[in-house]
Amino acid sequence: MEAVTEGSWESLPVALSPGVLRALRELGFARMTPVQSATIPLFMNNKDVAAEAVTGSGKTLAFVIPILEILLRREEKLKKMQVGAIIITPTRELAIQIDEVLSHFTKHFPRFSQILLIGGRNPMEDVEKFKEHGGNIIVATPGRLEDLFRRKADGLDLASCVKSLDVLVLDEADRLLDMGFEASLNTILDFLPKQRRTGLFSATQTQEVENLVRAGLRNPVRISVKEKGVAASNAQKTPTRLENYYMICKADEKFNQLVHFLRQHKQEKHLVFFSTCACVEYYGKALESFIKQVKIMSIHGKMKHKRNKIFTEFRKLPGGILVCTDVMARGIDIPEVHWVLQYDPPSSASAFVHRCGRTARIGNVGSALVFLLPMEESYVNFLSINQKCPMQEMKPQTNVSDLLPKLKAMALADRAVFEKGMKAFVSYVQAYAKHECNLIFRIKDLDFASLAKGFALLKMPKMPELRGKCFPDFTPVTVNTDSISFKDKNREKQRQKQLEQQRKEREENGGKKKFVKNKAWSKQKAKREKKKKITAKRKREEGSDIDEEDMEELLNDTRLLKRLKKGKISEEEFEKRLTGNQSRLKAETVADLESEG
Repeated sequence: MEAVTEGSWESLPVALSPGVLRALRELGFARMTPVQSATIPLFMNNKDVAAEAVTGSGKTLAFVIPILEILLRREEKLKKMQVGAIIITPTRELAIQIDEVLSHFTKHFPRFSQILLIGGRNPMEDVEKFKEHGGNIIVATPGRLEDLFRRKADGLDLASCVKSLDVLVLDEADRLLDMGFEASLNTILDFLPKQRRTGLFSATQTQEVENLVRAGLRNPVRISVKEKGVAASNAQKTPTRLENYYMICKADEKFNQLVHFLRQHKQEKHLVFFSTCACVEYYGKALESFIKQVKIMSIHGKMKHKRNKIFTEFRKLPGGILVCTDVMARGIDIPEVHWVLQYDPPSSASAFVHRCGRTARIGNVGSALVFLLPMEESYVNFLSINQKCPMQEMKPQTNVSDLLPKLKAMALADRAVFEKGMKAFVSYVQAYAKHECNLIFRIKDLDFASLAKGFALLKMPKMPELRGKCFPDFTPVTVNTDSISFKDKNREKQRQKQLEQQRKEREENGGKKKFVKNKAWSKQKAKREKKKKITAKRKREEGSDIDEEDMEELLNDTRLLKRLKKGKISEEEFEKRLTGNQSRLKAETVADLESEG
């Protein structure tokens, strides 16, 4: 580890308690990082702080240490049910990580109890745990914390418990706002006492963050820590110990290049980022088949209950591959990550920086590689200007095995692989169409034939983006894809049952497919409304489980209203479609919510 230091802990103008210093020695942190030396004295001297620093600069200790010192200096000792500090963070993985760091310190201070409040489990378990053990320091995601403030009927009056609050910390504040938690944060802030110390920590400062600073902080001290040796006007946003590479290759060459690279670095630890949950599901399974004797795990925002276990297990591994979406891009500290591989560029330039920041943390060295299509090469210059992120080219590797025929064979042998591939392709194209840098990532320039080959598709899917297009360079398989069966016997049995039902319906309709006017519209409306209600409940219960794809689905809820405004449907038809399935939808939604917990 290269030294990235600003002096010893003993050199702080305000002395740290022996227990804190002992925990720092146990963790191996002999000296401070710049953000720690700048923030800790101010925070401990009862100043509100708004700190901006590059990812991986040690922001967690910059607020954990002041929290403990402020609580230790309280005139009255905190009682079991009194909350002295709250740390709010956007994702449960980051919350788990902060909770672990905090526990290294609180073990030296048995007078303090800490509690982790995140989604993925029954909220009543958290209520009972809080009532039994208390929680002087809370680490939480916004949705779950907001939900617990409404649990007075269950015997938990959290609003009364937080009257003793001394410190509030908002970690990864820009991400909190990006993920749509502004309403939850405002609700939480209304419950908290105004006389408190507030710290806002982020890797980037946006206008939304600035608005939050004005609303939630009192005369804050602004701290901006830049990389050493970099001019303030040209501040590099990635760690200087990060080697950033890009590789230009065609869509049907990317997967082979990725597998070849991972096979050459089997003993190392990697994060592989994809743009969508469906791509993670598909390529995660594919990598498991082609890279042997390496632990490969997958994680994305739609995994509700397995995420915590997967994240904790991967952190402990000395080597392996974690296939993931941007749910792992912010604030997560996974030890000894050697390479961050971006199979798909992220939807925003700032997300690129945060992905890269999962390696080269706290003075360690690390490397990152992004795969780009030939038409996307101008993204390199864009990043160097927009994000001050210098990159160097890595040439495609030679003598690479072509694994796509084998991946096709897997799809022919198991319908689960075939369907995952189709879903991944569709989700990739849809995500590409919504890219923030749409002057570079233009869907009309995509070579769909090459892309389909890269996904090892057996045929082109039916989707609006491909309507009316011909693909002479893509040859679909001659096999009837309806004949491909699931390896899972239960799933195949269910599929055959559905096929038989469809066959009977066609016979009843004289060989024609049954068609009910407007059925699709009502079904779509019911599905969207049901999803919206379930997602809203999950947002309250599980913190940050709304990923980018879920957010897009929610934003599309106005389509029916737009058709009315354009005169494509009458008001009577609009009302009919809107209310036709209301009673059924309500029953389904209640049943779904009850089955969830």
